[in-house]
Amino acid sequence: MTRTTDDLSINPESSCLDAYRSSIATQISSSLDIPLSTAYEGVDFGKKGIDFTVAIPRFRLKEKPAILADKVVSEFTPNEYLQSITRDGIFLHYICHTTNLIRTVLKQIYTLSKPTGSHPHGSYGCNNSGSGKQIVIEFSSPNIAKPFHAGHLRSTIIGTFLANLFDANGWKTIRLNYLGDWGKQYGLLAIGFQRYGSEEKLTNNAILHLFEVYVRVNKDVENEKENNPNKFSPTNQEAKELFKKMEDNDKETLDLWKRFRDLSIVEYEKLYRRLNVRFDVYGGESLVKEDLIMDSLEKLRSKNLLTKKTERESRIGAAALAAETISDGQDIGDDDQAPDALALDFDQYNLGKPVVQKGDGTTIYILRDIAGARQRYQLYNFNKMIYVIGDQQDLHVRQFFKALSLMEEPFADELEHVNFGKIHGMSSRKGEVKFLSDILDASKEAMLDQMKKNDEKMKDVTDPEYTSDEVGMTCVKIQDMSAKRAHAYTFDLQRMTSFEGDTGAYLQYAHVRLCSVQRKVALDGIIPRDNPDLIDTTLLTEPKVRELVFALASYPDVVKTAMKNYEPSTIVSYCFKISHLVSSAWETLIVRGQETELAQARLYVFQCTRSVLASAMRLLSLTPLDRM
Repeated sequence: MTRTTDDLSINPESSCLDAYRSSIATQISSSLDIPLSTAYEGVDFGKKGIDFTVAIPRFRLKEKPAILADKVVSEFTPNEYLQSITRDGIFLHYICHTTNLIRTVLKQIYTLSKPTGSHPHGSYGCNNSGSGKQIVIEFSSPNIAKPFHAGHLRSTIIGTFLANLFDANGWKTIRLNYLGDWGKQYGLLAIGFQRYGSEEKLTNNAILHLFEVYVRVNKDVENEKENNPNKFSPTNQEAKELFKKMEDNDKETLDLWKRFRDLSIVEYEKLYRRLNVRFDVYGGESLVKEDLIMDSLEKLRSKNLLTKKTERESRIGAAALAAETISDGQDIGDDDQAPDALALDFDQYNLGKPVVQKGDGTTIYILRDIAGARQRYQLYNFNKMIYVIGDQQDLHVRQFFKALSLMEEPFADELEHVNFGKIHGMSSRKGEVKFLSDILDASKEAMLDQMKKNDEKMKDVTDPEYTSDEVGMTCVKIQDMSAKRAHAYTFDLQRMTSFEGDTGAYLQYAHVRLCSVQRKVALDGIIPRDNPDLIDTTLLTEPKVRELVFALASYPDVVKTAMKNYEPSTIVSYCFKISHLVSSAWETLIVRGQETELAQARLYVFQCTRSVLASAMRLLSLTPLDRM
């Protein structure tokens, strides 16, 4: 049964440690005469060698903390959950009942790791805190007609992680890929294809050829501006006119644009499958309803949020905001901005005056974002919507969130921006791009070369190509997710494919080794027992077992912590913690050659460890391997 008090959720059925915390809280509540919920919130994980710690001052009681601590200690009673208490000044340290801890934790992990209809890989680590709630998560969102480069990696894997995380917390999750498929840049691409396009190259490798065209036509624009005293670009002007035709539903222009879009999606879907990423919806700027865009513009007008913006003001504003606002190819209305554009008057909020509609009537993507958010709320009636967008667009996101708030949209307070630092050293406009498919191929080859160095292990791998590809992707993802989201870094293929330290290869190896235990003991006739009640866990007396089991017991709490901070690194760190504990336990927790009951008990520990590690890896969108 789940007991909820305020923001507190206690559910021992999904997290054994809740029962242990509850036991501590019950005694604290009784001794200090405070609410059970208050006492429970004061129970924290202890440092190494201590299970739980309570800091008496946090309860803000009138009596001196030292006196209160003495009172709690004097009234402490050992029970099936708690073994002992010690006082360290104003801190109380608790040790759980070791025998019961090991038994109950392992049994819970074993039971909840079995597949069910709603949880094909088991439910240990999951909870129902989001039951009945729905979330839309927008992530990845590349621009069509351009290769998927490493700069898109962060949004894609962070978004996938968040979607998996919300799933694990009981939410109904809608994974939305909002393609950048509209704007002046597609007019520019059409001009580029007219000048430099080749039907043969388009047929052979559409994405690469369109990218080459995009780079060449952007170079034309740069050259024209450099050679013009007014920085005027005829190509840019022509692109504006072509985009206007798109917005006016010109069939010939739209047919070419749709061809570029369809070819791009086909290529992206191949890469998403390889990355173990899926989407429920492929949206895009082009799919935002025109009537809703115009309605949003009128609503902004009715709220007195719009102001006119001259060409000069638009040019100055764009220059000031470009570094923070421009994304990969998105059109914010730059120095070729038409006069008398409409802008949001957000100066009083220190958010500038972002243009929403150009003087020629074409819309800017901030207006489509505003209308798109309203459209999604109409479609999904979400409880929360998250945008996984790089910190380069922090200002843009604040601007359109503010617009929705001032429009008094009912969902405005339920929007969240999960940002992340930039990967430096890339620019699709200049062609300095490291394509993600090339990165994954290089990682795959590096792993395959490493695997070939061990002939014996290679014989056990049924599909070396698949295995090396999965290990390579694990390396790329883990290196990116190991640090905090906010940290920017310079792209470095060598760093991503490193074999040293806490890498993806090490993580996969840890899981593979756990899988190998069962295969090896089977040679001695040791088959895992299906009923955990038939396993004598009292034989597990090694300190390493207790340390490992307590770490496994904390996994549901780690998932809840990640839900608070949205940091993949929280789960990555946990994976390495478990891997290190297992690595240090191999020499003392030997299974082969042991008496049957002891072998069964130790095998049971490794089985449960493998299940938890695999669950955490899947949360990170990794595919745990059983051989490599």
